[in-house]
Amino acid sequence: MNLPLEGIRVLDFGRYIAGPYCAMLLADMGAEVIRIERREGGEDRNVSPITESGEGPMFIGFNRNKKGITLDPAHPESREIKRRLIASADVVIANLPLDVLAKLELDYESLKAIKPDVIFGRVSTYGHEGPYANRVGFDPVIQAMSGAMTLTGTPGVPIRSVVPFEDFGTALHTAFGVMVALFNRQKTGRGQIVDGSLLATGMMFMQSLLAERYVLDIVRQQQGNTGYTAAPSDCYKTKDGWVMVAVIGQPMFKRWARLVGRTDLIDEPRCVDDLARGNNSELINAAMDAWISKLTTEEAIQQLEAARVPCGKVFQLGEVFDDPQVQARGLFRSMDYPGSPKPIPIPNTPVQLSETPGSVRHRAPMLGEHTNDVLSELGFSAEEIEQYRQRGVI
Repeated sequence: MNLPLEGIRVLDFGRYIAGPYCAMLLADMGAEVIRIERREGGEDRNVSPITESGEGPMFIGFNRNKKGITLDPAHPESREIKRRLIASADVVIANLPLDVLAKLELDYESLKAIKPDVIFGRVSTYGHEGPYANRVGFDPVIQAMSGAMTLTGTPGVPIRSVVPFEDFGTALHTAFGVMVALFNRQKTGRGQIVDGSLLATGMMFMQSLLAERYVLDIVRQQQGNTGYTAAPSDCYKTKDGWVMVAVIGQPMFKRWARLVGRTDLIDEPRCVDDLARGNNSELINAAMDAWISKLTTEEAIQQLEAARVPCGKVFQLGEVFDDPQVQARGLFRSMDYPGSPKPIPIPNTPVQLSETPGSVRHRAPMLGEHTNDVLSELGFSAEEIEQYRQRGVI
């Protein structure tokens, strides 16, 4: 089966999450993605190592379906290799500061001089303009600057999410932008910059709470798992675990009230709508706690599901793989990786097309695994490749 992005070549200069995950999505859909690392390996290769050679699960997961080459882009003799790589590429992905991109001749003007219709997926923390343009940063910094940390957790200490959602969101936005740019290039023949930033993602994800604060001057406080604008919307303790419940809308609230034996709350003025219920969550949570604390997790979920109330068991990490829905959807596949003590669970492509679905076709590359093959395809001889290696270029 032909994949949608077959014939598209992507150079991935990304590190950690936003850049590599963006390129991974393109690779899953058939693009030929070449990950370019320093000779000693990228900084993200060995985060939380699980293999004998030190690769970590983040690297292994986000670099599947990619080829891997080593190259020191700052080496003065790397210019011809970079030129041929760029000339062969449709898309370049990089999440490096602007001044570093310029120094490495990987800025848009340098790329465009070699490949006029190139599409440059430029991922950064703060964006390419403004006083912070050359600052470095990571996901937690933008969780802080977006205001998200001041509303996460319980009062007293700002809390970051363990899931780096600013990184993942920026990767998704940039991948979407690259696809739009490729579509536009088909019509116009022109390349362009796709500028994704963690800061822009953070503002977008927080837009409703930021607008509420600006327009109505509502000052929200940290309140754990309790929702602001609906109830019951919280995590509740059962006899043997925890269940997350989210009730939104009057019809659902009525079903919940009947289930827990509190039909009196249906006409209670403090429960007249979602916003009122959110403002009076202590009243509603007390009713929920009284009902659910007598049940096991399985019993609670069965009854909530029968009443069509959204709910889910709070899993420990090891329980996730055994969930029947996770298994039925085939959300993971096991993949061998050299030096791993056991096959590694790799999430399958997170969005599936009915006619041309993406897929996980091969593992992430070992360090420099495809250097010789890629450079040979670009026209370098075996002798030239070895000379580059001896001189520390690749």
